[in-house]
Amino acid sequence: MAKIFAVHPDNPQTRRIEEIKSALSSGAVMLYPTDTVYAIGCDLNAKSAVERVRQIKQLANDKPLTFLCPSLSNVATYAFVSDTAYRIMKRLIPGTYTFLLPATKLVPRLVQSPKRKTTGIRVPDHPVCLALLAALENPIISTSAHLPPDDEPVDLDLQPRLSRMELFDRLDNLVDLIIDTGEESTYEVSTILDLTGDEPMITRQGLGWEAAAAWV
Repeated sequence: MAKIFAVHPDNPQTRRIEEIKSALSSGAVMLYPTDTVYAIGCDLNAKSAVERVRQIKQLANDKPLTFLCPSLSNVATYAFVSDTAYRIMKRLIPGTYTFLLPATKLVPRLVQSPKRKTTGIRVPDHPVCLALLAALENPIISTSAHLPPDDEPVDLDLQPRLSRMELFDRLDNLVDLIIDTGEESTYEVSTILDLTGDEPMITRQGLGWEAAAAWV
């Protein structure tokens, strides 16, 4: 059974953030809100926790995982950012965007695309996410917490519309921590921008895609 932490959505309590940070540093997996969907996450550098996230989402090792960074300067630690990519990202972050970028050696292989050597990175616009990133001082894995019905194939278009409490109940035995800010779960995904090539491309239209289209 997961431990639930009630956290203020706009002014996260320092003591609770520190407790969550200690658990993540020890390899815990959490369910937490972002500025898009509720996500399953862990410390990027906790290998056993990343493996558990993959198991929960039933992801093969060739499927890359997205992670959160606190700022553009931090992104440049984990990815190679071209001048064009920098200009686009500077206009759009923080916000509801996932950027596909060439990974540096600091990105664990278990997280990146093994063939392309790329990774997906977000800089969220959410106080709880940013507080956790500041406390942990490591990126945080972020993959949608909306799982398919039991014994049914994965199809994002057929996802059940679960309430926040239904989502908590469903993941209670799969994660170690649940962060409850009182915010209801949404199904609005991030916009994905592929910045790995010479020409930037929007590969998924999600929240804020119109603003991204103005720069791509």
